[in-house]
Amino acid sequence: MGNKLKIAGWITVGAMAGALTTVSLQTAARSSFAPLPLEELQQLAAVFGMVKSDYVEPVDEKKLITEAISGMVASLDPHSQYFDKKSFKEFSEGTSGKFVGVGIEISQEDGLVKVVSPIEGSPADRAGLKTNDLITKIDDTFVKGLSLNEAVKRMRGEPNTKVLLMIFRKEENRTFPVTIVREEIKTQSVKAKVIEPGFGWIRVSQFQERTVEDFSRKLEEMYKQDPQIKGLVLDLRNDPGGLLDAAVALSAAFLPENVTVVSTNGQLDESKFIYKASPQFWRRNASNDPIARLTQATQGAFKKVPLVVLVNEGSASASEIVAGALQDHKRATLMGSQTFGKGSVQTVRQLGPDTALKITTARYYTPNGRSIQAKGIVPDVMVDETENGSPFAVLRTREADLEKHLGNGKEAEKKDADREKAREEALKKLEEESKKPVAERRPPEFGSAKDFQLNQALNQLKGKPVLISKTLAERKEEKKVK
Repeated sequence: MGNKLKIAGWITVGAMAGALTTVSLQTAARSSFAPLPLEELQQLAAVFGMVKSDYVEPVDEKKLITEAISGMVASLDPHSQYFDKKSFKEFSEGTSGKFVGVGIEISQEDGLVKVVSPIEGSPADRAGLKTNDLITKIDDTFVKGLSLNEAVKRMRGEPNTKVLLMIFRKEENRTFPVTIVREEIKTQSVKAKVIEPGFGWIRVSQFQERTVEDFSRKLEEMYKQDPQIKGLVLDLRNDPGGLLDAAVALSAAFLPENVTVVSTNGQLDESKFIYKASPQFWRRNASNDPIARLTQATQGAFKKVPLVVLVNEGSASASEIVAGALQDHKRATLMGSQTFGKGSVQTVRQLGPDTALKITTARYYTPNGRSIQAKGIVPDVMVDETENGSPFAVLRTREADLEKHLGNGKEAEKKDADREKAREEALKKLEEESKKPVAERRPPEFGSAKDFQLNQALNQLKGKPVLISKTLAERKEEKKVK
């Protein structure tokens, strides 16, 4: 096992933007390569030469090669990717939970950037930004017309540099400028609270480097507040994934020691591996094991407390691993809707000091051997998002909807006529909803008193009737017609 872990290095899992990943710090020996296709390589060289000599304008040779590499890798599946200097830096920031910026959680409203909440202790928090503030201008650039990603990039930058934000505060009906000095921000991926005596809620929004520490600390605080905990809701809705060792650790917080959490299988020997609920699979140094500390501090309370896990179409990779492990070991009741289905492993191999290749090398399997890829995890109890159902769930993209997605080892999906019809109907409803005032169409916040799925999870823990969905059903993989 030790040799395999040395080769594997740093492992992460996630959904869309390069989340589920293994960073290999050394290149394993490859002795079984087939001979290189010389004729095709000669064609590639010939095309490169023609573009360089014949194209209407001079071309950048390095850019041509970079684009050729990017295109080759992107043709494999939606998660394989070539990282140039800029994208590799952004990827590293995403898994570390650290970035340089102003420190706000944001969304978009009427083409403007809306402050969901300032991160506690951040420059934005100290500058007095409030929930529901609208950012209309970033330095000299008007926000209207910018994508959310473009707005984020403009607010991020180098440490100790300034950014000028123009703020519109609805409740005071005024617009005013705020100058903020950027600094390194550490995001918090875990929220928790005692909802009512005996029942707790803990939400993990992404599996990052600090997640295990924060998760353990929050549960310790919850136990101190209410040692007679009768039930817990683990909320993994819209969690896109993150670090694999964090997913293994969180699973182990609730499971017996040394049981299987997840396994991987691929062509390479290093891709065939089993991860267990044992400290060597998550502990980064001998002196710090948050899970062991949690178990000791709570007298093992969370190893046996009744547990409900909430998932939905946005729960992917690391969150699917946790959900699948707890479901297979019959440790928790899963509630919500079928998960995203991101069950492939990507290995990031460093090509240079600041470039890398992220390539799919294996599939993930639950302890019972179920493939997560393009299938996801099906809850034990299907529950709608609201008391009025889940009218827009069919519009959400899952792994199986992505072009060139990897199958689960069988055959890929075909278009489902009934689902396409349901999508058309949902689009019509969405158009009608968009005409309503923003306040009326905003969904309840996760963890709030109006969170319908959370309330059903509490009913499950208390032995009360649960309003099971009448419309949600498992989305099965359909075979291609040959």
